[in-house]
Amino acid sequence: MDRFDVTSTVGDVEAQNTKLKNSLPFSLGRFHISEDYGFLLPDPLKELSHYYMPWMEIANNLPLMIESHQLRVRVDEMPLLSCHLLKGHREQYLAHLLLSFITMGYVWQEGEKNIPKVLPRNLALPFVEVSQNLGLPPILVHSDFVLSNWKKKDPDGPLEIRNLDIIVSLPGGESLKGFILVTLLVEKAAVPGIKALTQAINAVLQSSEDELLQALKQMRTSVVDMIKALRQMHDYVDPAIFYAVIRIFLSGWKDNPAIPEGLIYEGVSEEPLKYSGGSAAQSTVFHAFDELLGVCHSKESTAFLHRMREYMPPSHRAFIEEIHSAPSLREYILSSGSCLLREAYNQCVMALAELRSCHINIVAKYVLTGATKAKDGGLSPLPGTPQALAARGTGGTAVFNFLKSVRDTTMEGIIKQCD
Repeated sequence: MDRFDVTSTVGDVEAQNTKLKNSLPFSLGRFHISEDYGFLLPDPLKELSHYYMPWMEIANNLPLMIESHQLRVRVDEMPLLSCHLLKGHREQYLAHLLLSFITMGYVWQEGEKNIPKVLPRNLALPFVEVSQNLGLPPILVHSDFVLSNWKKKDPDGPLEIRNLDIIVSLPGGESLKGFILVTLLVEKAAVPGIKALTQAINAVLQSSEDELLQALKQMRTSVVDMIKALRQMHDYVDPAIFYAVIRIFLSGWKDNPAIPEGLIYEGVSEEPLKYSGGSAAQSTVFHAFDELLGVCHSKESTAFLHRMREYMPPSHRAFIEEIHSAPSLREYILSSGSCLLREAYNQCVMALAELRSCHINIVAKYVLTGATKAKDGGLSPLPGTPQALAARGTGGTAVFNFLKSVRDTTMEGIIKQCD
């Protein structure tokens, strides 16, 4: 269904509203999104059955194996295991997490030197199988790195960084852990905003301006809290370690000069396959807010963002598409004539733009400053500081041009205030 716009006929509008009202309320549960955790996987599994112990043993020792240059040897000796004993989506997600981290370690063990052309069959086959079961690509994605890679130290304690740890790690020590957990806290801070988003859609469908006003205020508060969470990156992640050590393990084999041909997945395809690396653009939160607020990005940015949706769990993609199908919030506010609604909407747009400005500042520090500090050497277990993505994001974009464009087009969504 196309987005509702002011050129629609009255009949089209009534038919659309009738269809959506019949499916009220618009809810998170329909898309397997948690009321408490949002897009985070609630209480992820930490272990698989004994059959999968070879995966667990390697995944639990990745940093040491990579730093001692033994990971490829261990993977080559690993038995070929089937995914048929994995029960339910939580075991599938843990398997994808384990295999994705092992894959990134295998490919990048020697940095940009001696990159393998082939992912061995005993890793490639189960990784592709579990990926197909989940509707995800066979590479490390945001849902692996952050959404399903966390645990509480005290199960009854709060979801705060001092009570959190990660399940699987890569080289980078405390900075790697901090990078994952701060990103997790940004996702957690988004939860009230995600719930407010559903309330906003239901309020538009029911023509309830009061409920819509409250939903928009809640969304803005949530985005402000996301900014506060993101700024904790400065406290927990060393820029030089991020640049010299962590960043390469998030890099993919699409739009990456270090591995331009892609990677052959042995037993899956005789031709190399290309997949983008991990990117904040794979977080469903930003896509959902953009869709609700009607933010329109440039053609190039939109193409990249839409491609990143293929790296999200299918239910999260469906959530974004459902928001896109809803009547336009922006047009509803314009037609309402309400100055209060316009102001609340603009506050949301400005907060989202500020969040993107904060992200630009973080990237500048961790890529530009990190690169300068990393030149001193000695930080990485890899031979040489990675150079292939020096001016690009791990997802393959010209990172600063992309981020600034997305921030600027967000600000263009501001509605002229009432006279």
